[in-house]
Amino acid sequence: MTNSPPSQCPDVTVIGGGLAGKAASIHLAKEGFKVICIEPNESVKQSVGESLDWSAPDLLCGLGLPMEQVVRSGVATWKRHVTLKLRDGCSEQYIPPLWLGEKPFHVELRTLHVDRLKLDQELLNLAREQGVELLHDRVVRVESEGMRIRSAVTARGSRFASPWFIDASGLGASLIAREFNIPAIISGPPKVALWTYFSVAESVDGTTLYMDPDRSDYLDWIWEIPIQSNVVSVGYVLTGSAMKAMRAEGLTVEDIFRRQLMKFPCFELLLNTLNNRKLNVTSFRCRAHLKSAGPNWVMVGETASMVDPITANGVTAAFRHAAEAASMIQNFRSRSVLPRRAQALYSARVIMLAKFFNGGIEKIVYEPPVRNRIGLARSGTIYTGPAWSMNAVYARLRPKGVFSTGLLGIVLGIFRASAWILYQFCRMMPTESSH
Repeated sequence: MTNSPPSQCPDVTVIGGGLAGKAASIHLAKEGFKVICIEPNESVKQSVGESLDWSAPDLLCGLGLPMEQVVRSGVATWKRHVTLKLRDGCSEQYIPPLWLGEKPFHVELRTLHVDRLKLDQELLNLAREQGVELLHDRVVRVESEGMRIRSAVTARGSRFASPWFIDASGLGASLIAREFNIPAIISGPPKVALWTYFSVAESVDGTTLYMDPDRSDYLDWIWEIPIQSNVVSVGYVLTGSAMKAMRAEGLTVEDIFRRQLMKFPCFELLLNTLNNRKLNVTSFRCRAHLKSAGPNWVMVGETASMVDPITANGVTAAFRHAAEAASMIQNFRSRSVLPRRAQALYSARVIMLAKFFNGGIEKIVYEPPVRNRIGLARSGTIYTGPAWSMNAVYARLRPKGVFSTGLLGIVLGIFRASAWILYQFCRMMPTESSH
């Protein structure tokens, strides 16, 4: 990123240069906006979110990165299925049903695993090609008048006043939400992800999840994602409270990671090289803000909502938010204000999707009642079916107005109500040992 003096009055100030921030910048620059994107990190950080869902390729293509190109360039590998493996040897494979590829959906039945560092670099290159001004600095606060943002102030003392602002500052910062004290709906407990990368002789065309659930405990899990033909990402997700308890026992972060992977013999050879690997650690809590848009601002990506990584929907959410935010700003460019209806509809879509993904995975998979009653493999089937269907509906419906957003809400409401009924039924019934 450049350190040259920035333009002080761009058309759009984008706060944060992660996936959502760069994607929004690209969309806006293509429409002729003068965009400045302010990102505090000179180098891109390693991030969670390498296994994409089946809606992501179309969104990548809209940014100028078609699937075949990103696979050919080594940014991504093919993902054709998700495999669940249990410690007792049971396994289940989840493959999108063929009807999703037929009329009226025409969904591509392949998706991708991505090398996040390479993907971020590709988006950075695209942003530069489109004329986005990229500044290495950190926005420390925003200045407002009523619910309207007037300027963004950086750590170096620069002040950016523009007609429009996009907040892509991320889960930890959420600058605009803090400025206006916007509440959020929390889903599930705080969690921690530990992960690293291993060299392998060959990889498969799918994501593999490893689980060893205790009947009384909240679920923890391991991922294995082939981000390159000979490199896999291996990570472990557990609750923050479980992490804290093990640290109190004197275990190091590496001890915790190693102990969990040792439960599965397939990781034995990889663990022999763990001492030479950097172990990444991040904490998160899934949530969605009740309001994600205002008169001249829009929140995108994890700033607006954080979806659980097990859903593989984080990258899709970031790109969807970015595309919709850019479209709204373009549509109301001449008015320099987002109508209240547009604000409300965007906010509704963000929160409905977050509640659908986070609420469903919490009740059906993470918490014990349903998986104890019907088995973890079948719980996964019950969750993935609606998730695939919803993504297909959203991709084709492309909701923007009152009718389409309302229709989406009805469909999501039916799914969420069904999950709640199943959860309550399983809580009341005696459990059976089943896989």
